[in-house]
Amino acid sequence: MLMHGFPPPADAQVTLTNWQEPPYNRWSFSHMRELVPTQRISKGPGPVTPLPAAPLPLGEIALHRVDGAEAVVDDVLDGTYTDAVVVAHGGRVVLERYTGETGPDTPHLLMSISKSVVGCVAGNLVERGLLSPAHLVTDHVPELGHSGYRGASLRDVLDMRSGVEFSEDYTDLNAEVRVMEEAMGWRPASHGQLPGSMYAYLTTLGGAGNHGGVFDYRSCETDVLGWVCERATKTRMADLVGELVWSPIGAERDAEITCDGVGTAIHDGGMCATARDLARFGAMLLAGGEVAGRRVVPASWLRESWTVAPDIRDAFARSVSGPYLPGGWYRNKFWFLPREHGDVLLCLGIHGQMLYVSPGTGTVAVKLSSWPDAQAPGMLHDTLLAFDAIGAALAGTAANDPKRRHGPPGVAAGLSRGRIGGPPQ
Repeated sequence: MLMHGFPPPADAQVTLTNWQEPPYNRWSFSHMRELVPTQRISKGPGPVTPLPAAPLPLGEIALHRVDGAEAVVDDVLDGTYTDAVVVAHGGRVVLERYTGETGPDTPHLLMSISKSVVGCVAGNLVERGLLSPAHLVTDHVPELGHSGYRGASLRDVLDMRSGVEFSEDYTDLNAEVRVMEEAMGWRPASHGQLPGSMYAYLTTLGGAGNHGGVFDYRSCETDVLGWVCERATKTRMADLVGELVWSPIGAERDAEITCDGVGTAIHDGGMCATARDLARFGAMLLAGGEVAGRRVVPASWLRESWTVAPDIRDAFARSVSGPYLPGGWYRNKFWFLPREHGDVLLCLGIHGQMLYVSPGTGTVAVKLSSWPDAQAPGMLHDTLLAFDAIGAALAGTAANDPKRRHGPPGVAAGLSRGRIGGPPQ
C-alpha cells in the first residue's frame, strides 16, 4: 500500500516527482498538504448550509456510454477512477460515495475547478468596482508590461482569449504548463535558470498572436487573473476565497489552496475541498448565486456567463475544444454545454474533476477522480451521460418537455441555437 510503513518502501513512496502519475495520484490527490505547501481557506464562523442525506437507488439507472455500449451509473462510476461522488437534488444529497483515500471529511485536489472559484472572486470584485473586464492586466500588474500580456484585458484572461504563448499539452514535459509547475513547486526543477516563483515565471511568457482571438485553454490565464485580484485588494487569494465564496456558501469545512515557495496561491488548480462543500458551491450556482437569501456571486455575472454571444460561440467553435464539447462555450471561468435536458454549467479539472450544474433537472453533481491520464474524453463524456441520466430520473423530465428549464430566465438555450462541431471524440 502507498505511504504505509515508517518510512514506506521506496516503491510505495509518493513524491514530488511521481504524485501526478498513476497509481500514486490515487493517494496524493487526497493528501496534498503532505506534498506541497498549502494555505487555509476559512469556512468562517457562520452557519453551515444544511445538506441532509436522502439516498436513492440511482446506481442502477441505465444509460448508453459515448461508444453506444449499454451500462448503468454504477458501471461508469466504477470504471472512471472515482474517489468521491455527491449528487444533490432539491437540497438533499441523493447519492454519495467514497473510495480509496477519500472520505466525507477529506479535502481532495480540485485541479482546474479552482479556476471557477477564482472567477467568482473576480465577479465580486467587478461588482464592487475594484475591477473591470475592460481594464488592462497591466493596469494592476505592471510587471507584466514586457510579457505577452501587454495589451491584454481582464476580459481576455477571463475567457482565455489572450494572445500569450502557452502550451497546455500535459504530455510534453517541456510545455509551458509543465515548466510552470516547476516554478510553482509542483515538480522538481529541471529547466536551468527557471524563476523560483509562479508570478516571476508569468513575466517571462511571450506573445503568440492578437488578444481577443480564438478560445485557447491556458492555465496561466487564471494565474494572471488571481494576481490581478490580489493586487486590486491587497489580499491573498486564500483569504479572498474564504471571505467572498467559502464562508458565504456555508461550507462545512475549511478548504485549502496549494502555494509556491514564496506563498503565492496556485490559482489555476491548487484548491482542495470536500465533495460535499463543492456540492454546496454548485447549489449556490444553481440558485443563481444565492444561498439562504445571501448573495454570493452577482446575478449579473452569472447571467453574462450563461449568455452566449456570437463572438463567444465562434471563438469556442474554432478552438481545439470545439469538437470535444460541441455547442459549448467558455465564459468567466465556467464551461457550458447543451445537453438533452438543457444547458449545463460545468467546472472541470484534469484527471477527472467535475462539478455539473443542470437547471433543467435541478441537479448538482460532483465527481472527484484520479484518472491515470490528465485527459480522457471517453471518461469525461461517460460521466456527463451518467449525470444526465441521474438528473432526468430525479426530475422525471422528458427530453421533449417544453417546460424544462435551460438556464437563468431570459437566457436562450443551447439546443435552440443548434449544436456546433462534430460528435464527441
